Amino acid sequence: MHQHVKPPRVVAALFSAGVVALSTAPAAAQTKIGSPAGDAQAAHVAPDPGVLRICASSVNSPYSTPDERGFEDKIAKAVAKAMNRKAVFVYTNRPAIYLVRDLLDEKACDVIAGLDAGDDRVSTTRPYYRSGYAFISRSDKSLDIKTWSDPRIPKLHNIAVELGSPGETMLKSIGKFEAELNYLYSLVGYKSRRNQYVQVPPGKLVEEVADGNADLAVAFQPEVARYVKAASTPLTVTIIPNDVVSSTGKPVPHHFDTAMGVRKGDDALLEELNAAIQKAEPDIKAILDEENVIMLKAGS
Repeated sequence: MHQHVKPPRVVAALFSAGVVALSTAPAAAQTKIGSPAGDAQAAHVAPDPGVLRICASSVNSPYSTPDERGFEDKIAKAVAKAMNRKAVFVYTNRPAIYLVRDLLDEKACDVIAGLDAGDDRVSTTRPYYRSGYAFISRSDKSLDIKTWSDPRIPKLHNIAVELGSPGETMLKSIGKFEAELNYLYSLVGYKSRRNQYVQVPPGKLVEEVADGNADLAVAFQPEVARYVKAASTPLTVTIIPNDVVSSTGKPVPHHFDTAMGVRKGDDALLEELNAAIQKAEPDIKAILDEENVIMLKAGS
């Protein structure tokens, strides 16, 4: 939407399950509803003060998965527990970019995890982590690329990026995009973006580098963290500085704060979530550490 859930930093397409010690309070039961295999339909559950209805996509790994092993699933559960509520996931089988329009706005659920702080479609909570886009390369190639101004980048063999991401923007800025176009569309099976949401799966970005098909990948680090961790070939991950400027002089943000979102005007729930996020901060950090997410300082 990346998620994260926005077009993209996810933006989305977006494993190993970690065992995280949450709190000593009694565990709230989790209930999955809806039909991840269905035609983008989710069951509507009446609001209940003892329940936190979480909008989720079943095709948004590693953020959210039908078995609730996505790291944003785990964070949502930790926050629900801090609220003394039961976490209830309302699933759709559509990409996460549709969660606001199709589920939250339709009042099928009440909160979305993993949005960019300040997403203007919703009211967002306090951020619970900050991370950024990263260069990913094979460690045995010792590229050690740290910035987009590295003169070796235009000469590299294949650079894998998410479509519509800061990576694509910068490939265009340095005049590398057209040379990469055929390769990039091969990563999505030459599907057209005209009438559908098309994205390169984050695991594919990592696989291309690990297998030697690409010299470099550019991705939102939390989105590829578990795939880098599981790669058969050691990979080097370098967070890109947030001072990137395109050839037109326009800033291209590479660092983002992640928050939860509620419907605009749902101020009571927003306030409750903010308090719960603060309370659950140690648990959230443990989940992100287990996922291998690189967390950045606020304002970096």
